[in-house]
Amino acid sequence: MKNDKIIDRFQHEIEHYSWIESELADPRTAADPARFKELSRQHSRQNLRVEKMKQFLALYARLSEAESILKDPVDPELAEIAEQEKEELSARLTAERSEIEELLLPPDANDGRALIFEIRAGTGGEEAALFAAELFRMYLRYSEKIGLRTELMYMHEAEMGGLKEVSFSVSGDQAYRLLHQEAGTHRVQRIPTTESGGRIHTSAVTVAVLVEAEEEEVEIQDQDLQIDVYRASGAGGQHVNKTESAVRITHIPTGLVVTCQDERSQLKNKARAMKVLRSRLAAAQKEKAHAAASETKKQQVGSGDRSEKIRTYNFPQGRITDHRINFSVYNLAEFMNGEMGSMLQALADHEREERMQQVQV
Repeated sequence: MKNDKIIDRFQHEIEHYSWIESELADPRTAADPARFKELSRQHSRQNLRVEKMKQFLALYARLSEAESILKDPVDPELAEIAEQEKEELSARLTAERSEIEELLLPPDANDGRALIFEIRAGTGGEEAALFAAELFRMYLRYSEKIGLRTELMYMHEAEMGGLKEVSFSVSGDQAYRLLHQEAGTHRVQRIPTTESGGRIHTSAVTVAVLVEAEEEEVEIQDQDLQIDVYRASGAGGQHVNKTESAVRITHIPTGLVVTCQDERSQLKNKARAMKVLRSRLAAAQKEKAHAAASETKKQQVGSGDRSEKIRTYNFPQGRITDHRINFSVYNLAEFMNGEMGSMLQALADHEREERMQQVQV
């Protein structure tokens, strides 16, 4: 892409950013919470991008001025200064070309959004349930290390300390960028604690990752909901078994069922369950809009079979391999303790490179 087209693209985005600022300053926008929230999200998403674009445009302007002087050099001394500036600016723009190219990519509309994780034990029985619990702890520890916030929504425990299912939210500026590619089947290869013969078993856990939908994004009619309350089960003390605080919401038109029992308050559990339901419905609507054959969640997790893996955790070799980018690290113990940075950054870099291939520069 030639410089003049880059300049046009940058100027267009800067003008749009200025429009967003003017809209945010308009009292009528403040009176519309949904619109104000969306424009604020766009403003935050574009802030750093626009500042960099302004810096690059200033460099282009200086380069253009130097080239203009050299086309009609009246003053030899001024021409010498212009030639020197042209060389310096050209070298700087060349060195920063990759950063300029990256700014040509439009910001992802989901940047800054919270995520909802749903982890389920797949093939492998109790061993899969144990690994599901380990994945859950892994994501909690990673989130804590980089300053992301997590909130437990639902947990269904298995025997031996494992988890049949767990759902939780992750929020923070970097949550989507770093974690949205975790969806899929995670395969583990190791000797289970229950294996007396020392044989390596292969189990699988499915991870679904949904972008948390805002209330205004998905319209849900009260008559389309069946809400059941019951006594929660599992850890939580005597209160769990005495109070009907657990909530099960069924969306009648689609058959989607969401359960939440982590909070002692029935109202809080209902609010969390509605949050998950909205996110599932939003994901299904987006898939329908793209003429997909199945819902996003089904595409992400598959059937839970070992063959549909995105990543393998090989304990005997201490290796984690992501099969989508053919990338391996050999720090399994640290990885399971939340040291996931190198893997997640490799995935983010690969995604960015794929998007860059669509931009002709």
